[in-house]
Amino acid sequence: MAETATTIPTIGASVGDVHVRPSHDGDLKTPAYGNNTGDEVHHDTLHGLVLPTEEEKSTLRRVAGKMPASCYYLCAVEFAERASYYGCNQVYKNFIRAPLPPGGNGAGASGLGSQYTAGALGKGSVVATAMTEAFKFLSYALPVYFGWLADTKYGRFKMICWGVAVCGVAHIIMIISALPPVLQSGNAIGPFALSLYMLSIGAAQFKPNISPTVMDQSPHKVAHVITDSNGEKVIVDPEESINSVMLWFYLLINVGACFGIPTTYLAKIVGYWAAYLIPTILYLLLPPLLWYLNPRLIKQPPGGSDLGNVFKVLGDCLRHGGIRSIGRKGFWEQGRPSIRAAAGSTKVYTYDDQFVDDVRRTFQACGIFLFQPIFNINDGGLGAAANALTAGMQTNGLPNDLLDNLNSVSIVIMVPVMNHIIYPLLRRYGIKWGAISRMTFGFALCTIGSLGFPVLQYYVYKTSPCGYSATTCADIVPEGADSLSTVSYSLYSIPIILTAIAEIFVNVTAYGIAYSRSPKNMKGLVSSINLFMTAISAAIGLATSAAIQDPYLIWAFAGPSIAGGVLTVIFWFTFKHLDKEEFVINTNFSDMKRDTDVESDIEHHNNDSKLLTEKNVDKTSL
Repeated sequence: MAETATTIPTIGASVGDVHVRPSHDGDLKTPAYGNNTGDEVHHDTLHGLVLPTEEEKSTLRRVAGKMPASCYYLCAVEFAERASYYGCNQVYKNFIRAPLPPGGNGAGASGLGSQYTAGALGKGSVVATAMTEAFKFLSYALPVYFGWLADTKYGRFKMICWGVAVCGVAHIIMIISALPPVLQSGNAIGPFALSLYMLSIGAAQFKPNISPTVMDQSPHKVAHVITDSNGEKVIVDPEESINSVMLWFYLLINVGACFGIPTTYLAKIVGYWAAYLIPTILYLLLPPLLWYLNPRLIKQPPGGSDLGNVFKVLGDCLRHGGIRSIGRKGFWEQGRPSIRAAAGSTKVYTYDDQFVDDVRRTFQACGIFLFQPIFNINDGGLGAAANALTAGMQTNGLPNDLLDNLNSVSIVIMVPVMNHIIYPLLRRYGIKWGAISRMTFGFALCTIGSLGFPVLQYYVYKTSPCGYSATTCADIVPEGADSLSTVSYSLYSIPIILTAIAEIFVNVTAYGIAYSRSPKNMKGLVSSINLFMTAISAAIGLATSAAIQDPYLIWAFAGPSIAGGVLTVIFWFTFKHLDKEEFVINTNFSDMKRDTDVESDIEHHNNDSKLLTEKNVDKTSL
């Protein structure tokens, strides 16, 4: 990287007009800008980008750069997939737990205004917890395999398409399992279980590959200096750019999740076949949208896994530093090829010192992710505990799982506030709210919100006609007798809203950490490790499913809340130094091209071959 006297580029309309994309030779090119500012400060440059000096890093305002339209189309893909996933997921627990309601229509509906919850299989809260947590576990554990497979053999986009196909078949089988004749025959559990776990496999193929593909489209790879339309010199920050588009990504996830509201009502009023039909219809948007996007996307081709080299780096670090050096300063230095060569090693390395830095950052990211399982448990309660809590509350005829949808609604409201008001305001005043600070705030907010669950459960037990058997009180008291607590169902919204807002600071930030702190051929794998933390929380819910029943529900909520508070403090003091690191997307984009770019390369190659043939013919004729 040569140091040159470089003028700062300006832009004509806005900061968002800055675009960088891979050219045919792999270099990152910067387009021509407007007038120069006359600034004679010496700047380093990288592929035509003007890099900020140390002084500029600490004084200039940072801004989010404009992202290409393909990013937002991919967010729409995520919306359709998550709408179908969560639209069905919202009604699973009642479908499994509760029996066909008395006086219902035989399709699981109890009718609007009925105090009976919608239900179908009548397997109880323990089986409901076990099946739904197993589904969640597979959905978030299998991505580790499919993320690795995408990195090494098939590519992310192809894996996304396969996942869409599997989920499509699963949705159709699920509708069949909920048809009234199937439910009334008593044989619905078989096809439903098949569709449920097929859906988890399809989601596991889709989920770890969609967010890295969105971030692959980002034209902002390193922080660089420009002059905006107001004449102010600013830094286009890749972290802010990624965070901005991932906020939209997460927004559309939760817009999709809001489809749990109509499916909840459909289950109660019409029946479960209708609740599963609407998400399936929405799912049909995916094939044509992916077909349209296919030639327009920048794609990371499969390049073999860097996993073998990771183990080689670890081997050198442990061999020359010892086990006691783990976590201490200088541990990763022992794995650098330059250090090993200086120590007299003649070993030939297939990676460089930068790769060792990437491995270090990857392990830091995985360490960060390890704090997420407790957060995931506190975000909505352990297993089906929250569903059991609301089953004993006075709902005034509303579905007892309706307010769970406030999780998504709260996020849909708060994401634009954060993206267009709070974060720009912080950037304007030069306040850098780093990734670790954001996640710590999210962990703390979730802990505070989750404390509302055990408090509510305590008062439900205290005011229920059945005391500590509040969840199953309707089965205990005489038919028609009051079986509900006097605690208002509306109070349940408080912990739901607070824990939902916490997701904006934890989950969105984790997407960027997984992408930016991993080698280029491990991004799918590291993204899936982030998702795997949800699988761990599901496994905890599965292992404790026997305790998710009366009279133990207070501690099912209180225990994870206490653990969350302790881990929040540990997390901050363990990782707070990472906020000082400069955010860099450590990816070599020379091999990432759109299909149209590849076609252009082939055309150039064919033209070159034609010219070469013509020259050879000319030489022969001579």
